[in-house]
Amino acid sequence: MSKVIGVRFKRPGKVYFFDAGNIKVKAKDKVIVETAMGQEMGEVVINNKNLTNNKIKSSLKPIVRVATEKDLKHFTENKEKEKEAFKICEEKIKKHKLGMHLVDASYTFDNAKLLFYFTADNRIDFRELVKDLASIFKTRIELRQIGVRDQVRRIGGNGVCGRELCCCTFLNNFDTVSIKMAKEQNIALNPAKISGNCGRLMCCLRYEQEAYEEKLKKLPKVGAIVKTADGEGTVDSIEILKGIVRVKIKDGEDTFYKKYLASEIKIIKNIESKEMNQEERENLKELEELEKLDQMDNAVSDDDM
Repeated sequence: MSKVIGVRFKRPGKVYFFDAGNIKVKAKDKVIVETAMGQEMGEVVINNKNLTNNKIKSSLKPIVRVATEKDLKHFTENKEKEKEAFKICEEKIKKHKLGMHLVDASYTFDNAKLLFYFTADNRIDFRELVKDLASIFKTRIELRQIGVRDQVRRIGGNGVCGRELCCCTFLNNFDTVSIKMAKEQNIALNPAKISGNCGRLMCCLRYEQEAYEEKLKKLPKVGAIVKTADGEGTVDSIEILKGIVRVKIKDGEDTFYKKYLASEIKIIKNIESKEMNQEERENLKELEELEKLDQMDNAVSDDDM
C-alpha cells in the first residue's frame, strides 16, 4: 500500500500521481515535484490516496516540498518572464520567415528549460531559431508543435452552447471523435454545425456515444423492411434514445406513416437505404478531411510531464 497525491500542473490538464512520503498535504496546496521536464509546481487535486502497489504501473517520484512563499513568488516571476519570451520569439519567427504560429511560452519551475508551443501546417526547420533563442535566454530551448485542439485549450473561449469550452474546464484528455458518431446520433452532417472553435469535430459528440451504440443494437436501420400490426413497411426514421421507429406503410394506392415502439415491430430485412444529395456528399467530404486532420493532431501530444 502506497500513499499518493494527485497533482495537476495546468487547468484543465491531466492529473499525475506522486509519492506523498511523510509530507502532509491537502487539496489545493501548491507543491514542488520532480518531473521528466525538471522541477515543476502544481496543485494538489487528490489528497493522500492509498493505492495498492499492483495498481501503480511504475515507481512514483516523491514530492520535493510544499511550495513556500518564495516558491510562489518565483512562479509569478516566471509568468512575467514568459510574456517577454513570447514577444521575442514572435519577432524571431518573423525574422526567419517561418510558417508557424506561436501559441504559448512556458518556463519550467527551475528555469532549466524554456518551451515554446506552436502550430504549423507543415514540418518546420527551426534549428536557426533555436540557436537565436538560446543565445538570448541562456537556457535550454525546446520548440513543441501542438494540435489545434491544444491551441484552443490554451486560448480559451465559449462554445455554441454558450458555456465555456469543455477543453478549458473539465476535459483532461482529447478522445478521438469520428463522423460515424454524428451519423449514429442522427446529427446532420453539416461541418458548420458539428465543428468546434478549433475547427475539428466537437468533443461533445462523444459524450453520449455509448448510449447511442447500445440503443442502436436493438433498433432497425433506416430503410429496413419491418412487420407491424398494420402490415409490412419500410423504416423512414428512428428516434434512437426513445426507441421509437417511424414506418412508411403502403395500403393499396395510399401511403401512410406511423410511429411504433421498437418492441412492437419485427425486422424482416435490416437493410440501410439512404441516398445522399450533392450538398450532403460535399459536406461528408469536408468532414472526412476534418477527421484526417484530427487524427494527425492526436499524433502531436501536449503531455509535458
